[in-house]
Amino acid sequence: MNRFLKIALPMIAIVLLATPAMAQDATTAAAVGRSAFAIYFGGAFGAGLVILGAGYGIGKIGSAAVESMARQPEVAGNIQTAMIIAAALIEGATFFALIVCMLFNN
Repeated sequence: MNRFLKIALPMIAIVLLATPAMAQDATTAAAVGRSAFAIYFGGAFGAGLVILGAGYGIGKIGSAAVESMARQPEVAGNIQTAMIIAAALIEGATFFALIVCMLFNN
């Protein structure tokens, strides 16, 4: 949990500090509406969660594969093949989720 807080708190601070930098004129904000910010923020937040989840999943797969290869070096080829296939499936799902997030923004 402590590791999560070390990552989450700076990310929240960056989001809060970046908001004034992206401020719009009053006429533009009135024309676009306040809901547009929520839509764009929702898509960006979803894309960020997708990338974090994919990175975490691929990292767990890699660490488990290296540990199992160290325990049984004779099956390292099979483990590496399974690891690459699993990582490719995670990346495929990640790209699909990113496309959905980008479509949600428009």
